[in-house]
Amino acid sequence: MKKYLSVDIGGTKCAVSLWQDDCSANLPKMLKKNRFATLPTPEATIAELVSNAKELAKGPVIDAVGISCGGPLNSKKGMLLCPPNLPGWINIDIVTPFQEAIGVPAFLQNDANACALAEWLWGAGKGFQNVVFLTFGTGMGGGLILDGKLYCGTNDMGGEVGHMRVAEDGPVGFNKRGSFEGYCSGGGIARLAGERMPAWLNAGKTTVLKDVDITAKSISEAADAGDAFALSVIEECGEKLGLGISNIIDIINPEIVVIGSIYGREKRFAPIVERVVAHEAIPFSWEVCRIVYAGLGESVGDFAAVAAAKYGQEQSVY
Repeated sequence: MKKYLSVDIGGTKCAVSLWQDDCSANLPKMLKKNRFATLPTPEATIAELVSNAKELAKGPVIDAVGISCGGPLNSKKGMLLCPPNLPGWINIDIVTPFQEAIGVPAFLQNDANACALAEWLWGAGKGFQNVVFLTFGTGMGGGLILDGKLYCGTNDMGGEVGHMRVAEDGPVGFNKRGSFEGYCSGGGIARLAGERMPAWLNAGKTTVLKDVDITAKSISEAADAGDAFALSVIEECGEKLGLGISNIIDIINPEIVVIGSIYGREKRFAPIVERVVAHEAIPFSWEVCRIVYAGLGESVGDFAAVAAAKYGQEQSVY
């Protein structure tokens, strides 16, 4: 029986959780979770995180701490370099405070890699050796499990699929027009609709979206009601999603591509993606690959940091 502390650091909120893992095929169990709004400075936020961790560590023997945060970061040194969602967090040692306070090893992973580990350990990727996880949420990030191990790249920049260009022009993501994240993320879908709407309305067509706040959710709801413009946005986004996945399949040759967040909510994407990948990807690679929703569903983020703790401890043993 193992006990882990998980630490999730976000731009607007943070959480520290206590987990119990019986080391079987079952999911680890969250015993307690403390949440708070991210504070104005890294020093204040880290102090609050450590205070919460020490509170949860009273009593049980903790085996390891896992930390999940957006990159760029250095997982080997436990350093947050300059996460864009955490202004002012530059070259922050995030691991040492927890190791000193709790007295056990702490392991840092970027959030996409941590989610990939969670899906590989307990979700849709369980039992596979070559797994690609795509976040498809606020942004488009990727985590890679290759030959049964997490692949981070030379300096933790492996899996940054959102920067890949899928069109000469298009919505901005990763500071690049026409990028994978520009088309395939929550903000990207909304920006795509905003860019396409003027031409749609100038052609004498209408859409319920012209009078509402345009978000990925409102676009999906409009599509549910049969709105032709919303359906066209989903079609275009789905085609770009399929194109990006085709490139990943051609390069990585995975057994399974697991997609989180929006992909599980908007079921219209799956048939579009399957159609595009069947046309674009190398047939030999496509015939041995599956594309599925995240097995942990909307909870994959909850399991991310504890997966980093479990994987980090097991790798350090060997």
